[in-house]
Amino acid sequence: MKVMQINCVYNTGSTGKIVYDLHNELKANGIESVVCYGRGKKVKEENVYKTCGELYSKLNNLWSRITGIMYGGCLISTDKLFRIIKKEKPDIVHLHCLNGYFINIYRLITFLKNNNYKTVLTLHAEFMYTANCGHALECDKWKTGCGKCPRLRSETKSWFIDGTAKSWKKMKRAFQGFDNLQVVSVSPWLMDRAKNSAILSDKKHSVILNGLDTSIFCYRDTEDLRKRYNLENCKIIFHATPDFNLNPNHIKGGYYVTELAKRMLDRSVKFLIAGNYDKSRKYPSNMIMLGKIDDQKTLASFYSMADITLLTSKKETFSMVVAESLCCGTPVVGFRAGAPEQIALSEYSEFVPFGDLDKLEKAVEFKLKNFNNKKRITSEASRSYSDELLFTNYKKIYK
Repeated sequence: MKVMQINCVYNTGSTGKIVYDLHNELKANGIESVVCYGRGKKVKEENVYKTCGELYSKLNNLWSRITGIMYGGCLISTDKLFRIIKKEKPDIVHLHCLNGYFINIYRLITFLKNNNYKTVLTLHAEFMYTANCGHALECDKWKTGCGKCPRLRSETKSWFIDGTAKSWKKMKRAFQGFDNLQVVSVSPWLMDRAKNSAILSDKKHSVILNGLDTSIFCYRDTEDLRKRYNLENCKIIFHATPDFNLNPNHIKGGYYVTELAKRMLDRSVKFLIAGNYDKSRKYPSNMIMLGKIDDQKTLASFYSMADITLLTSKKETFSMVVAESLCCGTPVVGFRAGAPEQIALSEYSEFVPFGDLDKLEKAVEFKLKNFNNKKRITSEASRSYSDELLFTNYKKIYK
């Protein structure tokens, strides 16, 4: 059996690391594995192909902003991918995140359908069934057909044209009649949404939770790290995000982290923030801005050191932050965001209505006062979010 995975990135970001880990698990178990990706640095690994140049993807981004069609264009890189598929002759084509202006999604789906490739589509976000936005939030237009998009600039980045209705029809047409397709969602919440879409409602659906390397994300001794940051005598609240943004409407909710920190200035609590941030801004004195952390072992150490991990997203289709934190033995407190409250270990997590700072503060204070056995949390979480479990579940679907 030969499996080909296709994703926007490889060995970077949440989906890129999932693809990388699954690629290595497949090889370790004697299964031929090929990866095609479009964005980021070109890697020199056997059976790993980069299909799109960075300049070309930027040109396609520009084309998308002018035409209002997010997932079209990409003539050269799409043809290159087709040649690789024909050359490698995979038994299974496993699609992950196809955004990023590196592939024409409509052409790819149609190509796989017309050539009867057995295909697995893992939904990490919503755009494959909304045909436009990655997080639909409160909008339900994707269920019956888009148009007159209320978040045109923020979601599609279109400068002039609302192409959401046209994009929706193109996506629906591409998937229509694609019977050799298995749709996998990374959470029950996401699967329910996909089943309610006109684009994917008639497909086979299942749920496989994301996995991670539990030899990296596990409880670690952090006494030296506490000393380095002078945190021996205080409680630690950790928040990890790609970009820490203080706009109240930003989907990751950095605004609420800052507001909570302001409320807790008189307590012996420090907020550690991992992620890109605006260095020109002034933050509350109990916030320590760590910047972006690329090294996973370092990230795992910060999770381990924390008493609580704080999740303030408005919507999440899974939340690697929840899985990583629990695997490192640290409870999670946050807002209800769709999937996180479903996939978290309920004994070690608490979620409150989005935007309710009073309830968030109470939940944080309760978790800080109640001691948790970090090694026990790590043990339980590792059984739920391991790479090995991810591979076992996908292997069943591949067969």
